[in-house]
Amino acid sequence: KLNFSLFFFLLLFLTACLNIPTPEQRFHTAENLAVNMNKKIYHTKYFDIFSYQKISGNCKDIHVYIEGDGLSWVTSTTISSNPTPINPLALKLATKDDNKCVIYLARPCQYINSTNCNYKYWTSARFAPEVIKTYMRVLNKIKSEYQNNKFTLFGFSGGGTVATILAAKRDDINLLVTISGNLDIQKWCELHHISKLKYSLNPADFTKSLQNVKQFHLIGGQDYNTGEKVFFSFYNKFSNRSMIKYKIYPNFTHSYGWYEKWNEILKEINNGNN
Repeated sequence: KLNFSLFFFLLLFLTACLNIPTPEQRFHTAENLAVNMNKKIYHTKYFDIFSYQKISGNCKDIHVYIEGDGLSWVTSTTISSNPTPINPLALKLATKDDNKCVIYLARPCQYINSTNCNYKYWTSARFAPEVIKTYMRVLNKIKSEYQNNKFTLFGFSGGGTVATILAAKRDDINLLVTISGNLDIQKWCELHHISKLKYSLNPADFTKSLQNVKQFHLIGGQDYNTGEKVFFSFYNKFSNRSMIKYKIYPNFTHSYGWYEKWNEILKEINNGNN
């Protein structure tokens, strides 16, 4: 058997060979993006969650951006040794949001080492109950710190999965917005012919609890990762869709197009939510 230390040494070697930025380089990318935001780490029973924040004045409705899955896999058969994203799109979008209270939340084990970091938490258990409980506690900590009444949740890709499950479990979500969200992980696994995320919760199982939550889902027409088929598998499970809005952007991919048009998209979301 290959011992654990040798396994991760080989992963690091493979990462270097593939010219993938190191975790330190990926952190430096985030630091350059978040020059006008403050760093904070939220400690919970399960994980520490890395955060960037822009807070000015009293916060009644905090915009919370939850990052995608990051670098989960180095290749289609090789698990990454560190899930810190190469292209932190949720952070990029957060930096363009003019709301006076904006908080970016990374996913477990991104940017920092946390007690329970194990590769299962960026593979089969990426949406495990303990992951969701972690974000529930983080939102409670934020609420206690800033005395806000509501959250508007923005989730990119797997961050959209987390945000959607949170919205199903809380009563303080003003609006749920997903960008290329993985909203039915069972359908997603079927489409990509991959093993089920057997330790993860599925947003599509929470549609009854989401009936009265205002939602706006953004889908890339050229998204071959979590595109229209995944979204409509989720959407079609609702008996009442009156609270759900969605828009398909024909030329957008999973991660391309959103940052460049984010200010326009935010205006559209705000106009649609008034």
